[in-house]
Amino acid sequence: MGKLKLNNLLEEVARCQLCSSELPLGPRPVVVANPRARILIVGQAPGLKVHRSGIPWNDASGERLRDWLQMSPEQFYDDNTIAIMPMAFCYPGRGRSGDNPPRKECAPQWHSVIRAAMPNIKLTILIGQYAQRYYLRDRSVTVTQCVREFDRHSGFFPLPHPSPRNNLWLARNPWFEREALPALRREVSRCLNSGND
Repeated sequence: MGKLKLNNLLEEVARCQLCSSELPLGPRPVVVANPRARILIVGQAPGLKVHRSGIPWNDASGERLRDWLQMSPEQFYDDNTIAIMPMAFCYPGRGRSGDNPPRKECAPQWHSVIRAAMPNIKLTILIGQYAQRYYLRDRSVTVTQCVREFDRHSGFFPLPHPSPRNNLWLARNPWFEREALPALRREVSRCLNSGND
């Protein structure tokens, strides 16, 4: 029944027109979900390359994210273990310094119902400020502070965005590679090896 319910939800998502008038290229929701998944990755919104391909994290950011997770593409795209649900499911268009922020309508409409249809999620990886503020409910904390306190968020693991645009942040915060990434990999391994309870 869980798979059927989730499939019905994903069909609704595919037809969603909630903010279509605000999307420069129109809606093309990109979300991967399976009731068996044990890890949920919550990012920002699809970029242009992902919008065109329909494959989440199919870009340089995705390559770095898979490196952080120490996962092959085959592991990363196995929806029996990994679910991918950005804060906004559609490409928001370009702004002055990169892509626009994710549309605010999407997460309140879809996140809770899709998460409820994935009862085996043991770890939610929160990538960037939008996911962290929405799920951790603290708008006063910066991404750096949030990621620095990675071990204080039970069931969640905050990460900076893996975009090449964040190379300077990574250079300024060597503790991330030294402390956070090994902890992330341990959590991911624990979830993947635990099976569905």
